[in-house]
Amino acid sequence: MAIVGAVILAVVSTTPPAPADGNAPADVFSAGRAMADIRSIARAPHPTGSAEDASVRAYLSARLRSMGMTVDMPTAAMSALAAKRLADWSKSTVTPPLTNIVAVLPGRDRTLPAVLLMAHHDSVWGSPGAADDGAGVASILETVRAIKAQGQPARDLIVLLTDGEELGLEGAKAFFAGDPRRTRVGVIVNLETRGGGGRASMFETGSDNGAMMALFGRSVARPVGTSLSVFIYKKLPNSTDYTVAKKLGVPGFNFAFIGRPGLYHSPLATPDALDQGALQDMGRQVLDLTRGLLAAPTLPGKAADSVFFDAFGLTFVSYAPAIGWLILGLGAVGYAAAAWRRGTMGEVARGAGSLLALTIVAGLGLYLVNLVSGAGGQTNYYDRLAAIPRLELQALLVCLASLVLFRRWLPTYEAGVAGAAAPLLLLGLFLQATAPTAAYPVAVPLMLGGLAMAVKRHSSAIGTVAVVAAAMLGVGYMLGFGFFLLQAVGPKTPMIAAVPLAIGTVLILPLVPEIDRRRANFLSVVLLALALGIALWVLLDPIAPSVAAYSTDH
Repeated sequence: MAIVGAVILAVVSTTPPAPADGNAPADVFSAGRAMADIRSIARAPHPTGSAEDASVRAYLSARLRSMGMTVDMPTAAMSALAAKRLADWSKSTVTPPLTNIVAVLPGRDRTLPAVLLMAHHDSVWGSPGAADDGAGVASILETVRAIKAQGQPARDLIVLLTDGEELGLEGAKAFFAGDPRRTRVGVIVNLETRGGGGRASMFETGSDNGAMMALFGRSVARPVGTSLSVFIYKKLPNSTDYTVAKKLGVPGFNFAFIGRPGLYHSPLATPDALDQGALQDMGRQVLDLTRGLLAAPTLPGKAADSVFFDAFGLTFVSYAPAIGWLILGLGAVGYAAAAWRRGTMGEVARGAGSLLALTIVAGLGLYLVNLVSGAGGQTNYYDRLAAIPRLELQALLVCLASLVLFRRWLPTYEAGVAGAAAPLLLLGLFLQATAPTAAYPVAVPLMLGGLAMAVKRHSSAIGTVAVVAAAMLGVGYMLGFGFFLLQAVGPKTPMIAAVPLAIGTVLILPLVPEIDRRRANFLSVVLLALALGIALWVLLDPIAPSVAAYSTDH
């Protein structure tokens, strides 16, 4: 029952909502209406300086004016580095100017700091860009329409559709370096994609985001986002248009979806290939957030960063980092109470050792099987993105093989389960001390598991229900968590999946029956063979037709 419930929760957390059609009420976001814009924007590739991009700009400026916005299209020179990249694409020696689109919807009080919605109108060479960034641009147009349908907002709403993002954030750099309207911006909502579907997540914020997250949680129905993604993104070399403004200290929220990763910068990134559920997921959150920002008496100021995450895309949890110590403490006390006088220190040590061995072996297996898939050689980045769904299945099979193989050494008695939790509690303490906004994926499941085990010691019937509930919630979250981790970093570092495997294992240990040794060995070999088969498939199949055109030019 716990596993079935966990799988259902994982599916819920990773599945975008159904798209609203064109007949949806005027004040709600409709992916059906937004798709009409995407079909106009993404008819063909429209890189900076192309005739097609000029047509896109004309279409967008007309759409913005039709909604009562004042529209300006300032130009700027691009950097030498951007000009070289464009020349490599186009094989032309002509360097066109950058052309941003800036539109303003006046608010009732024009002295208040404005809310800025930002996306980029250019595509890469060879891609229609229906997702990147047609989805972002169309979401902004539909958001403005829905806001306008409810009357004049309290403060100005500025739309910035940048040029040259694909050349190195050129349009954003030009705007924030010299456009006089930049000084009026109080907060930014940026929209990006790296793929063609999946859940849309708020993955980056400005610094000191405590007040921002409080408003985000109040304003957005079923928000999707985690403080862990904010922490990880800071460590990555990736950038979006918001990167330029963030360096200047401008508060902001950054949204993206990364499902259907093979469509990133792809010639196949057409309107028909776009997941309209992902578009709905992005747009509904951006509309809710923009409404909340426009209506706020004062925009959120700087406050200490919050720990936050969505629970299966259904509700939003946010708390001060110091609360993490309490959560870890409850987990530790729960496991200690469950094991008190129920076993020896040797049994505790055995539990810890078996969990560590499982994690290490699973991580090593994930690494080696990924090498078989081609990770260690010369690969096309976009071909590896296209392989992510298979690489995720490959990782799942390796994790299951490791769990089945180690099942006979993993304890189910209280002291052993508490011992198995101990290394993860230490990991949680390390994260809480060094990166508190990244500690919750370890701390919260262990709190649930520890408290459930403590309850079971004192009430077998109620405790069993508690253990099942903790396993269902914790394993369900780990399945969804692992899915998103592998989408984000799986092609290079699938070993990260060993962490959610370890956490989920501790939660289900009290419920999983023992497996006959021969049957376990046979099943683990079959699972590993399937994983290796997928790895060889990825290694040997031809390069995906979805890869970016410019990635194969040389």
